[in-house]
Amino acid sequence: MSLNIKHILLLLIFLFPLTACVEIEEFDDTPQGNFEALWKIMDEHYCFFESKNVDWNRVHDKYAQKIKPNMDRYELFSVLDSMLQEVRDGHVNLITPFNLGRYWKWYEDYPRAFDPTIVEDYLGFDYLISGGLKYKVLDDNIGYIFYESFSNNIGESSLDEMINKLSLCKGIIIDVRDNGGGSLMNVDIFASRFTNEKTLVGYIIHKTGKGHYDFSEPYPRYIEPSTRLRYQKPVIVLTNRKCYSATNDFVNTMRLFPQVTILGDKTGGGGGLPFSSEIPNGWSVRFSASPILDINKQSIEEGIDPDISVPFSTQGKKDSFIETARDLIK
Repeated sequence: MSLNIKHILLLLIFLFPLTACVEIEEFDDTPQGNFEALWKIMDEHYCFFESKNVDWNRVHDKYAQKIKPNMDRYELFSVLDSMLQEVRDGHVNLITPFNLGRYWKWYEDYPRAFDPTIVEDYLGFDYLISGGLKYKVLDDNIGYIFYESFSNNIGESSLDEMINKLSLCKGIIIDVRDNGGGSLMNVDIFASRFTNEKTLVGYIIHKTGKGHYDFSEPYPRYIEPSTRLRYQKPVIVLTNRKCYSATNDFVNTMRLFPQVTILGDKTGGGGGLPFSSEIPNGWSVRFSASPILDINKQSIEEGIDPDISVPFSTQGKKDSFIETARDLIK
């Protein structure tokens, strides 16, 4: 079966649609053919082999001996998924009708530093909702915003309403803990409400060839200030290890604004824009293809440290991150 690989940049992650089609050699729809196709897709297009110190040729030899001609699809999936986990990347998935291969150790070995039931106590039942944002003015006149996922779209009019409502607050807390990412469009829309000038927030590079070191020159990324309502007072962003992908990028952006403080725990990373391809049996693979860099041209794949690190506790049904942020604002 001919393998026609379509690299489709996921709209939930990147700023604009981009599609690239790459023809590679043919592989048969057999366990061996699917293994070789998947290994080659990663070999030619994955972007973090060097930074993660992964010897992909060694990985090939390790897993090739596990491929058997008569293995069923579940056995094949297990081998292919294990091979992909060697790159230790939460953006790498093997997608089949019966299972989703995934790597979760980027956060499993870290404290969660988040209790959703406590957050519900802070919000109560009378919180407001603007797009995907839940928010409330706390009793000390500090605004609290909880954003569960950057996949939840943010409307400009909704942001106007929220910022107007919170404009009299002493400051605001933006809680993005456990936010696994979504759309960079939402990152830009939200972050543009906290800057008054065009700001360089980082760079992006892309593969220019099949070699592990074939990359373009860094292309700068900017945030333009919104032409609508913008928030001028102190802002504290709460983070934990499950802040990933687009949320990681949001933290990378917000930390550049002078009135913003990042508080909590290190983010989970996920600094590579994912593309997707297909192997002969129809299974899809998603993988990091274009690294995002910070303003110093350093990768943010492994996460971002907070400005202020705080031990997490919920003593007396009080979230230590939220309470520390309130004290700082006051």
